[in-house]
Amino acid sequence: MVIDKFICKTQSLCPVCLKRIDAEIFSQGENTYLKKTCSSHGTFKTIIWKGGIPFDKWIIKKERAYIKNPLKCIKKGCPYDCGLCSEHRQHTCTALIEITQNCNLHCSFCFADSHDRKNEDLTLEEIKHMYESVLKTSGICNIQLSGGEPTIRNDLPSIIEMGKKLGFNFIQVNTNGIRIGEDEEFVKELKSAGLSSIFLQFDGTNDLIYKKLRGKELLQVKTKAIENCGKYGIGVVLVPTLVPKVNVENIGDIIHFALEHIGTVRGVHFQPVSYFGRVPNIPKDEDRITLSEVMEEIERQTEGRIKLDSMKPPKCENSLCSFHGSFIYRGNGELMSITNNSGCCSASEKAKLKVKSCCSLEKAEVGAVKAKEYVSRNWSSRKSNENKLTTGEISGWDKILDNIRNNSFSISAMAFQDVWNVNLERVKDCCIHVVNPEGKLIPFCLYNITNIDGSSLYRV
Repeated sequence: MVIDKFICKTQSLCPVCLKRIDAEIFSQGENTYLKKTCSSHGTFKTIIWKGGIPFDKWIIKKERAYIKNPLKCIKKGCPYDCGLCSEHRQHTCTALIEITQNCNLHCSFCFADSHDRKNEDLTLEEIKHMYESVLKTSGICNIQLSGGEPTIRNDLPSIIEMGKKLGFNFIQVNTNGIRIGEDEEFVKELKSAGLSSIFLQFDGTNDLIYKKLRGKELLQVKTKAIENCGKYGIGVVLVPTLVPKVNVENIGDIIHFALEHIGTVRGVHFQPVSYFGRVPNIPKDEDRITLSEVMEEIERQTEGRIKLDSMKPPKCENSLCSFHGSFIYRGNGELMSITNNSGCCSASEKAKLKVKSCCSLEKAEVGAVKAKEYVSRNWSSRKSNENKLTTGEISGWDKILDNIRNNSFSISAMAFQDVWNVNLERVKDCCIHVVNPEGKLIPFCLYNITNIDGSSLYRV
């Protein structure tokens, strides 16, 4: 008989009425669950961690970084006063701006529940206001332009150029890749406007997966999108939504595909399926895959070439939100782990943060600085010194740095929360914030959460 082991108390939401309710996290053997009871709608239990990686050993304790310029007063408390409020305890690493609610696909799973109907898009003035709100609250951070499908807007280059002029150095487009693959001239315009990277929806290496999740065969056009981005120097991150019984067994092949396109693809960012927005059914535990399982599948499906200990918890967001691994590609499908497990920050980071030391405890603010720099450096296009290398103009340490720059590769994952497994302690640590049309910044999971009937707290 497996005995329940209590881990901690937290707060969550009722999946029916979205009321804030008490919850507890406990383990049964190798499985960890979140359990909560609403006085009106009953008890709900959802798996949040599964497998051989010890739950309690994964957690990193951090010194929180509270918001210095909150845009919202606290009246009802988390999660009802997002904007951000003064109780939020992590700065913005990525601000996500949804520039359209329209889309050229109708996927089975969609955070935004987007369609091909003609919704009215935000104006350039409205988008400028959203950029400026990010500057006021969070300063310069990474920007992701999303939707819907942002590439269906012909003025996307103007939107990118606007953000660059306002001082945002790293701008990424979250895209299904259809127009990127079909319209090379448009890709050229995006690069000229200052696009750093695309976050490419990439669910697998065969079209049966795309037919199941996206409704049509898409592998060819996505491969062409990668080719076009390579031609114009735009970094690509492959983003698979992992759905049990659909593409989990394709994890190793996705990584192999990415390495075959290492000249352009900077990494793979897995997203275990979350059940909000448009989803086909109310989830059971077997409909989920947890971060620990993803890491174990990576090791198993790469036959141990990528090991569990090369993947680490985040130092920015909550430990239960993600993992990351940094590598150097050595050819022949081999990766050398260079994941930094040090808790200390560099001299330059100490100067930025105006602290004498940041090695005694993980500091969330240090983690935010590192996360922003890591993404902007490693997910952008590569800047090769190949000509200088062949002519012998650089040598020694410069060669090593050039190898790191041009053969670096990341494997990461982000487990977004839905109404069934939401943990408000995680929400307060969120560093990915959606900018709403009023300019308020909402933690990504809360912005997208929907109850059992599809009602939302924040998404219009």
